[in-house]
Amino acid sequence: MYACAKFVTSPAVLRGGSRVLARPISACVFNRPESRIDQAALLPVSEASLLNVSRSFQTSAVSRDIDTAAKFIGAGAATVGVAGSGAGIGTVFGSLIIGYARNPSLKQQLFSYAILGFALSEAMGLFCLMVAFLILFAM
Repeated sequence: MYACAKFVTSPAVLRGGSRVLARPISACVFNRPESRIDQAALLPVSEASLLNVSRSFQTSAVSRDIDTAAKFIGAGAATVGVAGSGAGIGTVFGSLIIGYARNPSLKQQLFSYAILGFALSEAMGLFCLMVAFLILFAM
């Protein structure tokens, strides 16, 4: 890849094409010490002085990037509780089936307990999802 970049940014290619279009690709190649010496000898004096000018890249603020990454990590960690909710619902209805198989006469009472367990488990999953959305969009 370095050889390809060196070929594309050779002085003959740069003289034929636009320097503005080739500058972002060649910024890393021209700033290397070994390429400065080799290419400075090949270029005229006016173009050799342009090699010493380095162009800085514009990036966003580091603190904003870290805050955004922290939001995504926190929201992902908060959504893990939804999986626990699904496991809880499966456990509740699995226990309902086992309890009904052991004592069919308690069908109505077991079903009401199962609905209560389902509602509590689902509420915890929804709370986790709500916290994830709060982290993403309210902070």
